[in-house]
Amino acid sequence: MAPDYIVRLKCPYGDRDQLLILENREESLQQILDTPWDFECPMHGVQRELPLGGEEKRLGASPRPKRNDAKTAGRAVPQPRSSKRVSLRVPVLVYGWSKDEGSFHEETTTILVNSSGGLLGLSSRVGLGDTIFIKNKTTQQERECRLVHIARDVHGKLQVGAAFKYPAPHFWRVIRRESRVSREIRVNVRGLDRGGHPFVQSTYAIDISRHGACIEGIGYLTGPGETIQVKRHLRAASYRVAWIGQIGTPQAGRAGVFALEPSKNIWGAILP
Repeated sequence: MAPDYIVRLKCPYGDRDQLLILENREESLQQILDTPWDFECPMHGVQRELPLGGEEKRLGASPRPKRNDAKTAGRAVPQPRSSKRVSLRVPVLVYGWSKDEGSFHEETTTILVNSSGGLLGLSSRVGLGDTIFIKNKTTQQERECRLVHIARDVHGKLQVGAAFKYPAPHFWRVIRRESRVSREIRVNVRGLDRGGHPFVQSTYAIDISRHGACIEGIGYLTGPGETIQVKRHLRAASYRVAWIGQIGTPQAGRAGVFALEPSKNIWGAILP
Protein backbone atom coordinates (compact mmCIF):
# COMPACT_ATOMS: atom_id res chain seq x y z
CA MET A 1 0.00 0.00 0.00
CA ALA A 2 1.29 3.47 -0.89
CA PRO A 3 2.14 5.57 2.19
CA ASP A 4 0.28 8.59 3.52
CA TYR A 5 2.13 11.74 4.55
CA ILE A 6 1.41 14.65 6.85
CA VAL A 7 3.08 17.92 5.82
CA ARG A 8 3.15 21.32 7.47
CA LEU A 9 2.56 24.34 5.24
CA LYS A 10 2.63 28.06 5.99
CA CYS A 11 0.64 30.85 4.42
CA PRO A 12 3.14 33.21 2.72
CA TYR A 13 1.41 36.14 4.40
CA GLY A 14 2.36 34.76 7.79
CA ASP A 15 -1.03 34.33 9.45
CA ARG A 16 -1.00 30.64 10.28
CA ASP A 17 0.48 27.18 9.74
CA GLN A 18 -1.62 24.29 8.48
CA LEU A 19 -1.28 20.51 8.31
CA LEU A 20 -2.19 18.74 5.09
CA ILE A 21 -2.70 14.99 4.71
CA LEU A 22 -1.49 13.45 1.42
CA GLU A 23 -2.93 9.96 0.91
CA ASN A 24 -1.66 7.03 -1.15
CA ARG A 25 1.44 8.75 -2.52
CA GLU A 26 4.06 7.01 -4.65
CA GLU A 27 6.74 9.63 -3.90
CA SER A 28 9.38 9.42 -1.18
CA LEU A 29 9.22 11.79 1.78
CA GLN A 30 12.06 13.87 0.30
CA GLN A 31 10.18 14.21 -2.99
CA ILE A 32 7.09 15.29 -1.06
CA LEU A 33 9.11 17.95 0.78
CA ASP A 34 10.64 19.20 -2.50
CA THR A 35 7.22 19.67 -4.15
CA PRO A 36 4.94 22.72 -3.71
CA TRP A 37 1.38 21.80 -2.66
CA ASP A 38 -1.93 23.61 -2.92
CA PHE A 39 -3.78 24.34 0.32
CA GLU A 40 -6.43 26.80 1.46
CA CYS A 41 -5.69 29.41 4.08
CA PRO A 42 -8.98 30.44 5.73
CA MET A 43 -7.82 34.09 5.70
CA HIS A 44 -6.03 34.39 2.35
CA GLY A 45 -7.57 31.71 0.14
CA VAL A 46 -5.78 29.12 -1.98
CA GLN A 47 -1.97 29.13 -1.71
CA ARG A 48 0.84 26.99 -3.12
CA GLU A 49 3.96 26.52 -0.98
CA LEU A 50 6.79 24.09 -0.22
CA PRO A 51 6.27 22.18 3.04
CA LEU A 52 8.12 23.39 6.13
CA GLY A 53 8.33 19.78 7.29
CA GLY A 54 6.55 16.45 7.15
CA GLU A 55 6.51 12.79 8.07
CA GLU A 56 4.95 9.52 7.01
CA LYS A 57 1.63 8.84 8.69
CA ARG A 58 1.92 5.57 10.57
CA LEU A 59 -0.95 3.08 10.67
CA GLY A 60 -2.71 3.11 14.00
CA ALA A 61 -1.11 6.39 15.06
CA SER A 62 -4.46 8.17 14.94
CA PRO A 63 -7.78 7.70 13.13
CA ARG A 64 -7.43 8.64 9.47
CA PRO A 65 -9.51 11.67 8.61
CA LYS A 66 -11.66 11.52 5.55
CA ARG A 67 -10.20 13.30 2.54
CA ASN A 68 -12.92 15.95 2.64
CA ASP A 69 -12.12 16.65 6.31
CA ALA A 70 -8.39 17.14 5.78
CA LYS A 71 -8.55 20.94 5.78
CA THR A 72 -10.66 21.05 8.93
CA ALA A 73 -8.59 18.41 10.71
CA GLY A 74 -5.35 20.14 9.81
CA ARG A 75 -6.38 23.70 10.54
CA ALA A 76 -4.16 25.41 13.06
CA VAL A 77 -5.34 27.81 15.72
CA PRO A 78 -5.37 31.32 14.20
CA GLN A 79 -2.48 33.55 15.25
CA PRO A 80 -2.90 37.25 15.97
CA ARG A 81 -2.64 39.63 13.03
CA SER A 82 0.83 40.95 12.26
CA SER A 83 -0.41 44.42 13.29
CA LYS A 84 -3.64 46.07 14.40
CA ARG A 85 -5.98 47.28 11.68
CA VAL A 86 -6.53 51.03 11.57
CA SER A 87 -9.47 52.87 10.02
CA LEU A 88 -7.67 55.17 7.59
CA ARG A 89 -8.61 56.70 4.22
CA VAL A 90 -5.51 56.86 2.05
CA PRO A 91 -5.77 57.82 -1.67
CA VAL A 92 -4.33 55.04 -3.84
CA LEU A 93 -3.98 54.06 -7.47
CA VAL A 94 -4.74 50.38 -8.08
CA TYR A 95 -3.79 48.67 -11.31
CA GLY A 96 -3.32 45.14 -12.61
CA TRP A 97 -4.91 42.51 -14.81
CA SER A 98 -7.82 40.14 -14.26
CA LYS A 99 -9.43 37.55 -16.48
CA ASP A 100 -12.80 39.32 -16.34
CA GLU A 101 -11.61 42.93 -16.55
CA GLY A 102 -8.35 42.61 -18.47
CA SER A 103 -5.94 45.48 -17.80
CA PHE A 104 -7.35 48.08 -15.39
CA HIS A 105 -6.36 51.27 -13.55
CA GLU A 106 -8.52 52.70 -10.80
CA GLU A 107 -8.22 55.45 -8.22
CA THR A 108 -9.81 54.71 -4.86
CA THR A 109 -9.21 55.02 -1.10
CA THR A 110 -8.48 52.55 1.67
CA ILE A 111 -10.97 51.66 4.40
CA LEU A 112 -8.77 49.73 6.84
CA VAL A 113 -4.98 49.33 6.78
CA ASN A 114 -2.21 47.49 8.60
CA SER A 115 1.41 46.51 7.96
CA SER A 116 0.32 43.49 5.89
CA GLY A 117 -2.11 45.20 3.50
CA GLY A 118 -5.48 46.87 3.51
CA LEU A 119 -9.17 46.81 2.76
CA LEU A 120 -10.34 49.12 -0.04
CA GLY A 121 -13.29 49.78 -2.28
CA LEU A 122 -12.91 48.71 -5.91
CA SER A 123 -15.27 48.80 -8.89
CA SER A 124 -13.10 46.76 -11.30
CA ARG A 125 -14.04 43.10 -11.70
CA VAL A 126 -11.28 41.17 -9.97
CA GLY A 127 -10.96 37.66 -8.57
CA LEU A 128 -9.61 36.05 -5.43
CA GLY A 129 -5.88 35.43 -5.81
CA ASP A 130 -5.36 38.09 -8.50
CA THR A 131 -2.14 40.09 -8.33
CA ILE A 132 -2.55 43.86 -8.20
CA PHE A 133 -0.28 46.84 -7.58
CA ILE A 134 -1.15 49.59 -5.11
CA LYS A 135 0.43 53.03 -5.31
CA ASN A 136 0.13 55.36 -2.33
CA LYS A 137 -0.68 58.70 -3.98
CA THR A 138 0.54 60.65 -0.97
CA THR A 139 4.06 59.19 -0.86
CA GLN A 140 4.22 57.75 -4.44
CA GLN A 141 5.40 54.41 -3.02
CA GLU A 142 4.15 51.23 -4.70
CA ARG A 143 3.69 47.62 -3.58
CA GLU A 144 2.72 44.33 -5.23
CA CYS A 145 -0.29 42.69 -3.56
CA ARG A 146 -2.51 39.65 -3.81
CA LEU A 147 -6.28 39.77 -3.37
CA VAL A 148 -7.17 37.59 -0.40
CA HIS A 149 -10.73 38.73 0.34
CA ILE A 150 -13.64 39.89 -1.80
CA ALA A 151 -17.04 40.92 -0.44
CA ARG A 152 -19.75 43.56 -0.80
CA ASP A 153 -20.79 46.11 1.79
CA VAL A 154 -24.37 46.82 2.87
CA HIS A 155 -24.79 49.08 -0.17
CA GLY A 156 -23.64 46.38 -2.59
CA LYS A 157 -20.29 48.04 -3.31
CA LEU A 158 -17.27 45.79 -3.79
CA GLN A 159 -14.65 45.68 -1.04
CA VAL A 160 -11.39 43.78 -1.49
CA GLY A 161 -8.69 42.76 0.94
CA ALA A 162 -5.16 43.08 -0.46
CA ALA A 163 -2.11 41.49 1.17
CA PHE A 164 1.38 42.82 0.47
CA LYS A 165 3.77 40.35 -1.14
CA TYR A 166 6.19 41.40 1.61
CA PRO A 167 5.26 43.20 4.87
CA ALA A 168 5.55 46.99 4.56
CA PRO A 169 4.88 48.57 7.98
CA HIS A 170 5.67 52.11 6.76
CA PHE A 171 3.74 52.01 3.48
CA TRP A 172 0.64 53.72 4.88
CA ARG A 173 2.64 56.09 7.10
CA VAL A 174 0.70 54.69 10.08
CA ILE A 175 4.00 54.48 11.97
CA ARG A 176 5.34 58.03 11.97
CA ARG A 177 8.95 58.61 11.04
CA GLU A 178 9.26 61.55 13.45
CA SER A 179 7.85 62.86 16.70
CA ARG A 180 4.95 65.30 16.61
CA VAL A 181 4.24 68.31 18.78
CA SER A 182 0.79 68.39 20.37
CA ARG A 183 -0.30 72.03 20.17
CA GLU A 184 -3.45 73.86 19.14
CA ILE A 185 -2.57 76.40 16.43
CA ARG A 186 -5.06 78.64 14.66
CA VAL A 187 -4.72 78.39 10.85
CA ASN A 188 -6.54 79.34 7.65
CA VAL A 189 -7.03 76.63 5.06
CA ARG A 190 -7.53 77.35 1.36
CA GLY A 191 -8.61 74.84 -1.28
CA LEU A 192 -11.44 73.77 -3.58
CA ASP A 193 -14.80 72.54 -2.32
CA ARG A 194 -16.85 69.65 -3.71
CA GLY A 195 -18.12 71.82 -6.54
CA GLY A 196 -14.63 72.93 -7.54
CA HIS A 197 -15.10 76.41 -6.04
CA PRO A 198 -12.40 78.11 -3.91
CA PHE A 199 -12.95 78.17 -0.15
CA VAL A 200 -11.20 79.63 2.89
CA GLN A 201 -11.81 78.15 6.33
CA SER A 202 -10.49 79.10 9.76
CA THR A 203 -9.71 76.06 11.90
CA TYR A 204 -7.00 74.49 14.10
CA ALA A 205 -3.94 72.33 13.62
CA ILE A 206 -3.64 70.13 16.71
CA ASP A 207 -0.71 67.83 15.92
CA ILE A 208 2.28 69.16 13.97
CA SER A 209 5.65 68.03 12.59
CA ARG A 210 8.00 68.96 9.77
CA HIS A 211 6.32 66.52 7.36
CA GLY A 212 2.67 66.70 8.34
CA ALA A 213 -0.09 67.71 10.70
CA CYS A 214 -3.54 66.84 11.92
CA ILE A 215 -6.21 69.43 11.12
CA GLU A 216 -9.56 69.75 12.91
CA GLY A 217 -12.76 69.51 10.83
CA ILE A 218 -12.25 70.90 7.34
CA GLY A 219 -15.79 70.55 6.09
CA TYR A 220 -15.12 71.50 2.47
CA LEU A 221 -12.69 68.73 1.46
CA THR A 222 -13.87 66.18 -1.10
CA GLY A 223 -11.49 63.46 0.06
CA PRO A 224 -7.89 62.27 0.37
CA GLY A 225 -5.56 63.43 -2.37
CA GLU A 226 -6.73 67.07 -2.35
CA THR A 227 -4.04 69.76 -2.25
CA ILE A 228 -4.62 72.59 0.23
CA GLN A 229 -2.75 75.63 1.49
CA VAL A 230 -2.36 76.02 5.25
CA LYS A 231 -1.56 79.56 6.43
CA ARG A 232 -0.56 80.87 9.85
CA HIS A 233 -0.14 84.62 10.10
CA LEU A 234 2.01 85.56 7.07
CA ARG A 235 3.47 82.09 6.51
CA ALA A 236 1.86 79.53 4.21
CA ALA A 237 2.75 76.09 2.78
CA SER A 238 1.10 73.49 0.55
CA TYR A 239 -0.13 70.15 1.90
CA ARG A 240 -1.80 67.08 0.46
CA VAL A 241 -4.66 65.46 2.37
CA ALA A 242 -3.49 61.97 3.35
CA TRP A 243 -6.59 60.78 5.22
CA ILE A 244 -9.95 61.93 6.54
CA GLY A 245 -11.36 60.35 9.68
CA GLN A 246 -14.54 58.37 9.16
CA ILE A 247 -17.69 59.03 11.17
CA GLY A 248 -17.84 56.77 14.20
CA THR A 249 -14.04 56.46 14.58
CA PRO A 250 -11.70 58.36 16.94
CA GLN A 251 -10.41 60.28 13.89
CA ALA A 252 -13.86 61.59 12.93
CA GLY A 253 -13.82 65.31 12.14
CA ARG A 254 -10.08 65.36 11.55
CA ALA A 255 -7.79 65.19 8.54
CA GLY A 256 -4.14 64.23 8.24
CA VAL A 257 -2.09 66.32 5.83
CA PHE A 258 1.30 65.59 4.26
CA ALA A 259 3.76 68.45 3.70
CA LEU A 260 4.60 69.18 0.06
CA GLU A 261 7.09 71.85 1.20
CA PRO A 262 8.69 70.31 4.31
CA SER A 263 11.45 72.96 4.38
CA LYS A 264 8.84 75.57 5.39
CA ASN A 265 8.06 75.78 9.09
CA ILE A 266 4.86 77.81 9.35
CA TRP A 267 4.01 76.78 12.91
CA GLY A 268 6.15 79.16 14.96
CA ALA A 269 7.39 76.24 17.06
CA ILE A 270 10.64 74.30 17.37
CA LEU A 271 10.01 70.92 15.76
CA PRO A 272 11.90 67.66 16.47
